[in-house]
Amino acid sequence: MRIVLCYPVEPRHVAQIRGVVPDADVVDAGQERVAAELPAADLFCGHPKVPVPWDEVVRRGRLTWIQSSAAGLDHCLVPSVVDSSIIVTSASGVLADQVAEHTLALITACTRRIPLFLDQQSRREFVRRPTRDLTGATVVIVGLGGNGRRLVEVLAPFRVRILATDWFPVHRPPDVEFLGGPDTLADLLPQADILLLAAPLTEHTRGLIDAAAIARMKPGSILVNVARGPLVDERALAAALASGHLDSAGLDVTPEEPPAPDSPLWTAPRLVITPHVGGQSARRIDAMTDFFCDNLRRHLSGRPLRNLVDKRLGFPEPPAEPPHL
Repeated sequence: MRIVLCYPVEPRHVAQIRGVVPDADVVDAGQERVAAELPAADLFCGHPKVPVPWDEVVRRGRLTWIQSSAAGLDHCLVPSVVDSSIIVTSASGVLADQVAEHTLALITACTRRIPLFLDQQSRREFVRRPTRDLTGATVVIVGLGGNGRRLVEVLAPFRVRILATDWFPVHRPPDVEFLGGPDTLADLLPQADILLLAAPLTEHTRGLIDAAAIARMKPGSILVNVARGPLVDERALAAALASGHLDSAGLDVTPEEPPAPDSPLWTAPRLVITPHVGGQSARRIDAMTDFFCDNLRRHLSGRPLRNLVDKRLGFPEPPAEPPHL
């Protein structure tokens, strides 16, 4: 068995994987060699950020399983892979704690006006300005996968009212007042004080928050995106901030990363941008390797894999039993 890796592992992580399959050839390809090594792989774990010959991989017929080291799957769900027998699993929820921490930071940066006060600090100004409350707000979460469900747990102590949508509106957490399908979002947008995006990027979610959706949002509401940048129309967002229809916004992801020099996001008022760091953690590689090794044991023993992806939809189906983070 040849296992090819493309995430920033250390020798101890390679040794941990070899401990599960002692006879396997475990190749740390990195971004530099993944395109050359992948066609000869039986199993693959990683997230290529360089062009990969997926069509050739499929033609060779050797690869049987892709374990993405990211929650997003746009790097591997190309048509040839979708149409093949290759199994795909995601890393959804592996870094849910970190994403939740970062989301809370973006929310409170908006509600407590942190960018404004930092700007004042740089000018040596000490002036009180109005702030917003998170406590008691109505929060609408789009996407109740691993990250979305952890966000529910983190936000619930603030006594917020939580409404949510998901492609599979099942296993409603006790702290979620309403959980509906994608078709319910239009009715929820006018209720949101804060709109949180935690959904995967698919053909159904690309451009989901466009000018029409933003127009339905409550005047003075807040938008936070920790999912994928293309869910939001950046020009519509910038215009809504400029007009004052949206109070503020926090983005950890943008449609183009980094945004183009002439992107309206750079100059949009009351917008906080962080460079896609929501999933960063000192334990990120350890957590990913632990998850892969658990799934690898399941694969070898014929047990169901965690985060098995419906390749047509582009994300995992929910488990039969309510998830426990």
